[in-house]
Amino acid sequence: MIEAILGGLANVLNPFTLFLMVAGVLIGILMGSIPGMTATMTVAVLLSFTFTMDPGNGMMLLLGIYGGAVYSGSIPAILIRTPGTPSAAATIFDGYPLSQKGEAGRAIRISTVASFIGGVISVIGLMFFSPLIADAALQFRSPEFFALALFGLTIIASVSGDSLPKGMISGLFGMLVATVGIDPLTGFQRFTFGVPELLTGVQFIAVMIGLFGIAEGMKAYSSGIDGEGKKVEQDIEGIVPSLSDLKAIGPVSTLSGIAGVLIGSIPGAGGDIAAFITYNEATRWIKDAVPSFGEGNIRGIAAAESGNNASTGGALIPTLTLGIPGDSVSAILIGALMVHDVQPGPALYQEETTLLYTIFVGFLLIYVLILLFGLLGAHYWVRLINIRESLLWPAILVLCVIGAVALRGNLFDAWVMLGAGALGYVLRLRGYPLAPMVLGLILAPIAETNLRRSLSLSGGSLDIFYTSPIALVIILLSVATIAVPAVRSLSSGSSA
Repeated sequence: MIEAILGGLANVLNPFTLFLMVAGVLIGILMGSIPGMTATMTVAVLLSFTFTMDPGNGMMLLLGIYGGAVYSGSIPAILIRTPGTPSAAATIFDGYPLSQKGEAGRAIRISTVASFIGGVISVIGLMFFSPLIADAALQFRSPEFFALALFGLTIIASVSGDSLPKGMISGLFGMLVATVGIDPLTGFQRFTFGVPELLTGVQFIAVMIGLFGIAEGMKAYSSGIDGEGKKVEQDIEGIVPSLSDLKAIGPVSTLSGIAGVLIGSIPGAGGDIAAFITYNEATRWIKDAVPSFGEGNIRGIAAAESGNNASTGGALIPTLTLGIPGDSVSAILIGALMVHDVQPGPALYQEETTLLYTIFVGFLLIYVLILLFGLLGAHYWVRLINIRESLLWPAILVLCVIGAVALRGNLFDAWVMLGAGALGYVLRLRGYPLAPMVLGLILAPIAETNLRRSLSLSGGSLDIFYTSPIALVIILLSVATIAVPAVRSLSSGSSA
């Protein structure tokens, strides 16, 4: 193994390869920081540039874009309450409150370090434990996927703020919106109302941009935007987080990174689910949070960012070991390898050892570059929100529209985004949290499809869920996640 690692390192240190990695990371950071410009879209657009390259060089460019885009989605989430990528949605909870307190630079530095920790853990898992993790991930069938989605939906209780009923209503509304389109099992139309564009469903990224970006813009305009704008003085001193901050985020970043690798290795799970689950687990297990989660706690940022960045290496585990894509980006990476007659799967570990370890070592170095560029760039990104609001918000709203249209080249998605923005603005005025709606949109299709498929396989019997040890354990964890806070609340109420 040592010889293979050294061979991969020699390939990565080639000047042209280093240039491609730097270019990929910078492109990924730029595109990921624009709401709607996802990692999948950017990798897909630039895939054709790798066709004439050596497969190792091509993978370094694409992996640089992948890692950079997943990381930089947190930048607009922190600065303007609009996630650049779906996996950064959970970062809003504590990142944006820090920005409102004048600590956006601190939040971005924490996000950068946590992303680095999660990324490094994911590469270690990919390098040393990939066959073992891939075998475990393959045990997930329809019952296990339904249980995982159910566990994800229990997070609604943690992100509902002061009103659980309002959070539940918001989550159920998101689940309802997710049912629009063609029934995944029967092929019947649902809630399309004769609109052809709704046959493919509501694009949840457009809804997310509207709920957070457009709604925030409407709030800013409703409160009044003058020529000077209402600025919050931002502290931009320092390049690295303080020692006390590093000590605070170290344990949660490490544990969230490990969890993110495991979740990311499950085909179809993705960084958004990993971020929400790791954030939720941090809120459940850290009891001495000051300030509280949702009010600017740096450990909330660290949990979400370490989790979603760790899912990148996790998604590559089934991709490289089994030829099964872990997420949409890794599906594109499979195509990039096959163009060069490289077939991902078990044989890759015997026949393409040099390429494999070039990917391992290169992906590790990519996260070093992300750490470097993230810390050095924090000063400049923070200055963006000191631009006059009368100039800043029109530019943000234009970028939101561009991002929504670019998703599928469909103007209808822009109208969906605007409608979601109006809805989000009204819900915020009424005190309804928006995060549960996003959770409902993401997880409802996974839960519905796998529940119905499981019941079809079992002939309508629920036995299929408790005869699967993995599904049973996850369902019990879901019940405990809901029951334990309820019991504590009842006991505290009775003692009072």
